[in-house]
Amino acid sequence: MTRYSMVLRGAALASALLITGCTAGSGGGSASSGDKVTLTFLTFETPNLDAKYWDAAIARASAKVPGVKIKKLVSPSADRTGYAKQLDSTGQFPDVMIGLNPAGFAESGKLAPWTDKELATYENPHANTYGGKVYQLPYAAQTTLVYYNRKDFAAAGIATPPRTYAELLDASAKLKKKGINPFVVGGGGKDSWADMFPLICTVATDVYKKTPDWLSQRGKGKVKFTDEAFVTAAQKVADLAGKGYVDRAGLSRSYADTEQAFRDGKGAMYPMGSWFSASADAKKPSFDTGVFAWPTDQGAPALPGVLGGGMTVSSKASDVPLAKKWAKAFMEDQKNLDAGVKADGLIIDIKGYTAPDNMGPVYKDTVKAYREAQKGEGIVNSFSQETGDGSLPPGMADKAAAGMQKLLSGRMTAKEFGAYMDEQWDKATR
Repeated sequence: MTRYSMVLRGAALASALLITGCTAGSGGGSASSGDKVTLTFLTFETPNLDAKYWDAAIARASAKVPGVKIKKLVSPSADRTGYAKQLDSTGQFPDVMIGLNPAGFAESGKLAPWTDKELATYENPHANTYGGKVYQLPYAAQTTLVYYNRKDFAAAGIATPPRTYAELLDASAKLKKKGINPFVVGGGGKDSWADMFPLICTVATDVYKKTPDWLSQRGKGKVKFTDEAFVTAAQKVADLAGKGYVDRAGLSRSYADTEQAFRDGKGAMYPMGSWFSASADAKKPSFDTGVFAWPTDQGAPALPGVLGGGMTVSSKASDVPLAKKWAKAFMEDQKNLDAGVKADGLIIDIKGYTAPDNMGPVYKDTVKAYREAQKGEGIVNSFSQETGDGSLPPGMADKAAAGMQKLLSGRMTAKEFGAYMDEQWDKATR
């Protein structure tokens, strides 16, 4: 997940480390504790992936790799990539990290590449390459879908989920006419990344569906964010807010509060990452939750997907082979994988893995939608969450989320948003 900004410097950074009860390794490397090597492990916590989840997973991996002691570092926000940059700037780059965006770190030689032998157990071992090398274990896929309140749809006379964009607008109008808020969208404070999901979907349908390597072309100067394709995608999002289909008053909500708003029936549709499926099954709302892919104009699938999310290892760890061994033990442990599927709705991409039989209906519908799109070659990149060659420059996902707040609130037009993105790109790539 894939994306999220926070600024901590000096004493504030030290305070954050004290709060987590951990300190990063001196100089970014490992430390020796008796006959064990101490490795710092940077992770993050969400309502789905809480401290109990991480502690149990760390213990299982450590039991398989004698000689390792793990110091857990918890990012103060979901933006573990931004936090890793802050730690790096103070000489405290972690030894092992999960869910890190390798962009910038890989190119500067801060990460240890994974070998083909180490990647042999993965279905798509060469996903997300940087200069032909893989720096993050590609163990799971996540996607963005629209989760919806079946009760609200029935009340508005919507028999089936929309398959075209025109049908999505029609459904939104029917819901609004019944006094039901069509879309729940949030992204306030440190969770600005959470406002990106409508745009992630429209960029998938209107830009990446037609031009899968569009962002690589942007890097070569062949396209711009002010071009018609991207502006059209942004305009669709602006129109949803302008028509009153997105509750602007809710834009200041945190990620957790936005999820709760959907659970509380404060909106019929919730565009969100597939991890919500686990939450919806684990703690079922008072209504049945359905799933559908954000529609294209013609109805053909264009589902934004991210493959990766696994471990990266610092090239400066004092014992890189041991750090990689522990990272793989964590990533490939059956119980850890099952726990990740149950807690975060992961779609595992490791050979021979099968999800637990007792997974709930929302997760199963989510996987079905993903696999159907996969068969029809309908999986495209997920805007602002890309990894590997052809991704946004470091820091730009945060800028995009900040611009989205203005777009959704009506303080910026779609054309202005495109110009803003071009400006941010130029600044990030100077």
